[in-house]
This record gives sequence, C-alpha cells and structure tokens, in this order.
Amino acid sequence: MKAKFRLRGVAPTCEADVDLTGNAVGLGGNRYHMDCLPWDAPVSGTVYGTLLNYKGALEALGNEVNEAPYLAPPKAPVLYIKPANTVIGYGMPIPLPQGVPQLEIGAALGVVIGSRATRVREKEALAYVAGYTVANDVSIPHKSLYRPAIKEKARDGFCPLGPWVMERDAVVNPDSLRIRVFINSKLQQENTTENLIRPVRRLIADVTEFMTLNPGDILLVGVPEGAPLAKAGDRVRIEIDGVGRLENTVIPEHELVMGVRV
Repeated sequence: MKAKFRLRGVAPTCEADVDLTGNAVGLGGNRYHMDCLPWDAPVSGTVYGTLLNYKGALEALGNEVNEAPYLAPPKAPVLYIKPANTVIGYGMPIPLPQGVPQLEIGAALGVVIGSRATRVREKEALAYVAGYTVANDVSIPHKSLYRPAIKEKARDGFCPLGPWVMERDAVVNPDSLRIRVFINSKLQQENTTENLIRPVRRLIADVTEFMTLNPGDILLVGVPEGAPLAKAGDRVRIEIDGVGRLENTVIPEHELVMGVRV
C-alpha cells in the first residue's frame, strides 16, 4: 500500500510502500520497522474534530440532549479545532499536565482533504479526499459539552497523528473500519466506523455546506463512546484496520522540554 509521511529533520514529504502486517516501511531500497524511524506529523493543515458523531456517544447522553441549552439532538456537525500546538507525530510523548491524573484517549479516523472542498455533494465527497490517517484526540476528562473545551482539548501535544497518510484508494470503505485502543498492550476499547451517525461522505458534505476545507486539512470523524484513560508512563496504541497504528507514551509535562523528554 502507498502512503505519504514526513520524518523529523527531512523537509519534503516522502512516499513509500508500507506493510501494515509487518509494521514496516520501504524507503530508499531498504526496509525499516516503523519504530526505527523519527516520524513527524504527516499533515500540516487545520485539524477539525467532530463531537457526538458515534451513535453510542450520543445515546450515552440520554435525555441531556433535550435539555437546555440545546433542547434537541444536533442537526448539524458539532465541530471544534485542534490547533497546531496540539499536533505531534508517532512516538512523540503526550504531555500530562501537572495536577491531572489521567488523560482521555480519543481514537479517531482522520480524513485528509486533497482538494479544495466547498458545498460538496455527498455522492462525490470521496473525490476530495487525499487519504486517511490515525488520530488520537487527547483530552483532559470533562463533562460539559455546552462550551468549547479549550483548556481540556487544546493543550500542547494533545493531537498525535500518523504515522502516515494512507492513500484514499487503499481504503475500500472508510465507513467500515475497526478501531482498537491498547494501553500497555492491553485492549481497552474497540469500535467501528459503521457506527458513525454521519458517515464520511455525508460528514464532508454537511461540513462543506457552510465552510471550505482546504488541501491538507484533516477532518476527524469523531471519537467512540467509552474513551479509555491513560496515566503517566502508559504506552497508548491506536489501530485502524487498513490505515495503520499510532503509538505514543504519556509523559509528565514537567519532564519535557520542547516536546522532548529530558
């Protein structure tokens, strides 16, 4: 399968064959296990997250969605931004802020936009997709959905992405992908994009109805209900069938300088 990625210290984007079974990359005539390469985030556009796009996540709110201030379930995508400071690559540490015991691990399929998309028709939506990546929409646990959770979701290093962008045509059906979260190699969560309220095509169409997505932007389709928690020292692995796996370790923030453990 063909994928595009970036390595730290290497300016251009690389394209190579990747072996999802063996977790390896063919590069420069050589084969490398993915843990041996210095991965950077494979994209540099704006990352948009989507709330309440899994059936179970919406159901878990129960009657709360019918109470003030909303009074009804969402009729359009509920979006938020993961700003540039949150984005890190495979293998880079996830900072654990002082005084926070655990972080919520948000496994998400990232849809990478390939061409400018405005008022896209649903049946044509995938033509605007360059490929797919694995995302970890990290958050400090919180309950309120009534205001933007900036302090909880927009901290430095709170959006690992990668390790690559799998080309669009290598993923036969983005609406039927198994997603698994492992913490210290133990399975903690499993779900599938079959449970999306707005499948990928419809989500792109609904979002581009009111805003333009540009090449390199990433649209996270949502986080399943029951997101697991990780503490300092935990190794987090997110796997999405046909797309790849993303691994990062949670490290206390005070042990990091410019994102590197000291």
